[in-house]
Amino acid sequence: MTTKIPLHRAKALPTLGALLGLSAALGACVPHTTEIVTSSVDYRHRHPIAVTEADRSIVVFVGHARGGLSGSQRTDVMGLAQTWVREGTGAVIADVPIDTPNARAAAASFREIQSVLMAGGVPSRAITLRHYRPDDPRTLPTIRLSYPKITAVAGPCGLWPQDLGPNIDNVAYSENRPYHNFGCATQRNLAAMIDNPADLEQPRPESPAYTPRRDIAFEKYRKGVPTATTYPEADKAKLSDSGK
Repeated sequence: MTTKIPLHRAKALPTLGALLGLSAALGACVPHTTEIVTSSVDYRHRHPIAVTEADRSIVVFVGHARGGLSGSQRTDVMGLAQTWVREGTGAVIADVPIDTPNARAAAASFREIQSVLMAGGVPSRAITLRHYRPDDPRTLPTIRLSYPKITAVAGPCGLWPQDLGPNIDNVAYSENRPYHNFGCATQRNLAAMIDNPADLEQPRPESPAYTPRRDIAFEKYRKGVPTATTYPEADKAKLSDSGK
């Protein structure tokens, strides 16, 4: 028995077959590959630079038979005083040993340290004396000078919670993620090199323009002459013209 197909369906069969053939041809041209998704964590978020308060300090060694400071020690103390004026956020703390063989020499050295600090711009009210007894009798007791300052820090570095090599537990390796310690040393070095930690939060105010030079340039521009600065003795610094 022959089944008759309606006329409208019979007309649609060739079109449907053509569409199926085209889909199969296009599907054969597309390679069936696994999509690799690369995910990453910004090292600046994992190892951020924090602005905090930390101590700046120097150590002054004092022998038991000498009171006062040597020339290099005076330079160190004067340098500390000058940096305190620029960046100090608190008093200069002087930890001086007592009940030690060099206790008398340390007391004499502190008096000179105090005078050097005051000569460097530290007021007397900003110098605090603290006595301490060393824990280890074998160590030479020293005078430690310190003061708090605003500083930038990052880290700690050297943390390796996962293996860098390929293994079944290392998800970071299979997904091409940066390892945990990536970028930490760079952030820590950048924090150590920053002179003013406030630069991380806001720009510095602009300095005023140099008015005399600007007036000269504008006057030359008004007259239609070159505004570049000429240096008549610039050629005198040349060593030789033999290479020309």
